[in-house]
Amino acid sequence: MQNAIERIDWQKSDLLPVIVQDAKNNEVLMMAYMDKQALELSLTTKIAHYFSRSKQRIWKKGESSGHIQKIHSFNLDCDNDTLLIKVTQEGVACHTGRRSCFFTELESGEQNSSIEVNTDAMYGVIDTLYHTIQERKNADPASSWTAKLFAKGENTILKKVIEEAGEFSFAYKDDDEGEMIYEAADLTYHMLVALAAKNISPDRIKQELSRRFDMSGILEKNSRPE
Repeated sequence: MQNAIERIDWQKSDLLPVIVQDAKNNEVLMMAYMDKQALELSLTTKIAHYFSRSKQRIWKKGESSGHIQKIHSFNLDCDNDTLLIKVTQEGVACHTGRRSCFFTELESGEQNSSIEVNTDAMYGVIDTLYHTIQERKNADPASSWTAKLFAKGENTILKKVIEEAGEFSFAYKDDDEGEMIYEAADLTYHMLVALAAKNISPDRIKQELSRRFDMSGILEKNSRPE
């Protein structure tokens, strides 16, 4: 296995582009990246593992949805810097619930395949909302509030975060439970828009919160650089 990993030209990048193809019909399902650890896990288990740039961690494909990829073969390109793997796809490859991630025609913007699986319950409302926000980046600002926020830029995005935080605070001061819930939802949405503008997955927030479980609040604050 070590010989296989060393065949990769890692001097170009720590991340290896990986094209994923259906083993039966050669349909291209998705494109992702592996670092050395993800490649080692994939070679060992024959289950696809990737390095998520948005999550900044190793990601087993299907860890949330159960839609894993069983690997049949690994093929390296002529420059030793891109990998093609052929897989049996359990469920669907795309987080949108489509079979393949390549479903949007570039020039027209038309989507040429339908959703096969409702993935909302699999990923949870926060992750689903974040992915939806990401998809709205290229939507028409005239018909999408999210696209309009992105089009207006970071000052508008940050202004809305501050505005919604203030409205939540006023609802709290008024002891209005319904308004607190409503404004907290608005604040969460606008924070996700800000994170999406920087391509920061909410998974990284979860990782940071998990890290803090192992230390007291005072110790965590004292560990921050001044």
